[in-house]
Amino acid sequence: MNRNSINWTGPMPAVTTAFRPDQSLDEEEFSANLTRLLDAGATGIVAAGCTGEFWALSFTERARLAELTVAACKGRGPAIVGTGAITEGEVIDQIDAGKEAGADAVLVMPPYFAHLTEAEIIAHFEAVDARSSLPIVLYNIPGNAGNAITPAIADRLADLDNVVAIKESSGDWGNFHRTLTAVKDRIRVFCGPSSVFGVPAALAGADGHIDCFPNVWTDCMALWQATAAGRMDEAWTLQAKGIAMTDLFTSDGRTLYPSTKAVMNALDLPGGGALRPPLRALDGAAFKGLLDGMNRLVTNNKRVA
Repeated sequence: MNRNSINWTGPMPAVTTAFRPDQSLDEEEFSANLTRLLDAGATGIVAAGCTGEFWALSFTERARLAELTVAACKGRGPAIVGTGAITEGEVIDQIDAGKEAGADAVLVMPPYFAHLTEAEIIAHFEAVDARSSLPIVLYNIPGNAGNAITPAIADRLADLDNVVAIKESSGDWGNFHRTLTAVKDRIRVFCGPSSVFGVPAALAGADGHIDCFPNVWTDCMALWQATAAGRMDEAWTLQAKGIAMTDLFTSDGRTLYPSTKAVMNALDLPGGGALRPPLRALDGAAFKGLLDGMNRLVTNNKRVA
């Protein structure tokens, strides 16, 4: 397999996982969010990744999310499911569950917590690739995983049999661009932080965006659409707003995933709900500052609170 084995392009949101106040999985809210995003222009869905709080999900819950994602995406775009785990066996079990659910591909990150050498990271992906029953989207997010898929490692992994794409979420433009240059002739490249540099990524030749911000701001997907259509004034205006929103969500005592769900809940959007520990809901000045900031940024006349 390679980039020509698939035809995926454009914005494919990384979706939240909806939980009820009692911490149970809210299947209806999860599915409603996917339908909303697909109706708003999403070209596919990535579920059970970092935005989806994969670390707080049981194996059974992940398998169920795969089923729900496949059902929502049927005929509307690829259903890609996360397989985040430390051991090769756990990753393969998740891949097999995705295959059984009918998923189109899996998102595979390096093992987390354990500090690995370059050779160990490559060996991990080689072992997973050898047993994978689905196409693989590599996932570079060193800020969370602790282990990076560097451009040099990506160059090696791009030749594995089942690897078709990479989600590059380092947040470092230089790293993104070096990775894009190294592998774009063999596998597809998706920009993670499109809210920060989605327009430059598209202009440089990225195949699409995989970002969490469409959950709260569907215009984030218009970054891709406006750039592809050559509407550059619109694209750069959206990019500036995305940068401001990213700064807002990750400053003054706030982090990305609690901020995302807080705004979804305040806007009464499906797919938010509770967080699972160790994450905690925002409150006090952090919560108020988030809502005040969103009211300054959102221009659709609907106040966040």
